[in-house]
Amino acid sequence: MVNQTIQAITIAGSDSGGCAGLQADLKTFQARDVFGMNIIVALTAQNTYGVQASMSVPTDFIEAQFDSIQADYHIRACKTGMLADSDQVKAVAKKLREVDFGPYVLDPVMIAKGGHALLTNRAVDTVRKELIPLADVITPNIPEAETILNCNIRSIKDILAAAVELQALGSKNVIIKGGHVATTLSSDYVLLEDGDSFWLNGPRIDTKNTHGTGDTFAACITAELAKGEPMKEAIQTARAYLQGALEDGIDVGHGHGPTNHWAKPSQNITITTEAMEEI
Repeated sequence: MVNQTIQAITIAGSDSGGCAGLQADLKTFQARDVFGMNIIVALTAQNTYGVQASMSVPTDFIEAQFDSIQADYHIRACKTGMLADSDQVKAVAKKLREVDFGPYVLDPVMIAKGGHALLTNRAVDTVRKELIPLADVITPNIPEAETILNCNIRSIKDILAAAVELQALGSKNVIIKGGHVATTLSSDYVLLEDGDSFWLNGPRIDTKNTHGTGDTFAACITAELAKGEPMKEAIQTARAYLQGALEDGIDVGHGHGPTNHWAKPSQNITITTEAMEEI
């Protein structure tokens, strides 16, 4: 009975404060009953105030981590998060084409909660050309989608068009997260590979403890896919889990604190075919 335990991996940067990055991913995997592993692509000196310093991991060491994991484990789903610069993105894309890590969740992390840039401009183009075509699902927030597509998203119509453009770049499924929009609901738009689309809506929580929300959401999708859940159900479970992690908050640090990875999925998510609020 070798490798029967469900396993998933995060390929991302390390958050020394434990709120975001691969630390948030591993906590989410554990909460969702999946054994988590990691490939470290970048290091940060980081707390709830922001990122004070960052450093990329050499590409040969990134590749060595891939080789070590592939030689021993059975990875059933993977995700990428913070990837730092173009060389790191290229190295990750190269290895993802070589290994079989199951469904791939692309969280295009670009800017930290405190405003620190986590991905260089050159690397954005590399993500666009080399990673998006590999993705089973991409999970940008609105600023990230704007950066990838070099466009402005100011309306529901813009969100729908952006999702179609991201799908045209190669990602089978697309989620555009609406957390940055000042509405009473936090609404995410989902466009699936088969053309099905819907909105996931949850009450906006009045809290500054939102550090790592994107990582947590994408990691939960990864965990559910590793368990064999269909993409639609995996996305819905992840949105409910994130909502619960915000509703049942914890207090860590003085700035933008983390979500609560111990929380249970919320029952306060609604699924609609049309947006419930204009932006």
